Amino acid sequence: MRIGLFATCLGDTLFPDAVKATAVLLTRLGHDVVFPPEQTCCGQMHVNTGYQREPVPLVRGFAEQFGDPSIEAVVMPSASCAGSVRHQHRIVAERYGDAPLADAVTTVAAKTYELSELLVDVLGVTDVGAWFPHRVTYHPTCHSLRMLRVEDKPLRLLRAVDGIDLAELPEADACCGFGGTFAVKNADTSTAMLHDKVRDVLSTGADVCTAGDSSCLMHIGGGLSRIKAGPRTLHLAQILASTRTSPCVLPETEAALR
Repeated sequence: MRIGLFATCLGDTLFPDAVKATAVLLTRLGHDVVFPPEQTCCGQMHVNTGYQREPVPLVRGFAEQFGDPSIEAVVMPSASCAGSVRHQHRIVAERYGDAPLADAVTTVAAKTYELSELLVDVLGVTDVGAWFPHRVTYHPTCHSLRMLRVEDKPLRLLRAVDGIDLAELPEADACCGFGGTFAVKNADTSTAMLHDKVRDVLSTGADVCTAGDSSCLMHIGGGLSRIKAGPRTLHLAQILASTRTSPCVLPETEAALR
């Protein structure tokens, strides 16, 4: 399958390893991964903050970059960005764009997937040949749960990873408190929610907390680092891309640094 890879803003600027891992994984599974070079932001942060007219050029650009009929599917290591493409782009196009744009984004949205959706629902695979000998807990992000409804697809993929010790996260469906600008505009509430999530992660004894969104992992990872806790955060794609011959090496823990 010829698959278009969308990096996302956070992937491009802060967490490129998650994007690289997505490409490595899909290539290892035998697919042709292409990276349209002119891609930009999907416009989610504008829409979520109330600026619905401003992202029209971004929505148009996304449709142009990934509308190539030879691209059979579009994948991104982010449930929130996939949710934006599938649920927000047509709304923006219809309100502030034009009919041809609305049609174009509808076509692209129909072939756009978050990584676990693509693997399980489209490619029909749960065992991707990964090896990751660590204790891991999984945080299902809000957009993956409530907008895309990926359900247990990430867990099915993780359960098939060789060597993994998968620990159930208490109150897993509770929000971590990030929510983009929510964490800035409602800092006290966000911090309280983060405190609860960090407590639950620590209770699992996991070496790694994983998720399908780098944004939530950034938030949780920040909370863990501020209290010098041991668990690392790692994107789902990086675990699935890890093999015995090319393992994902965890960053040093705080204990190792002291």
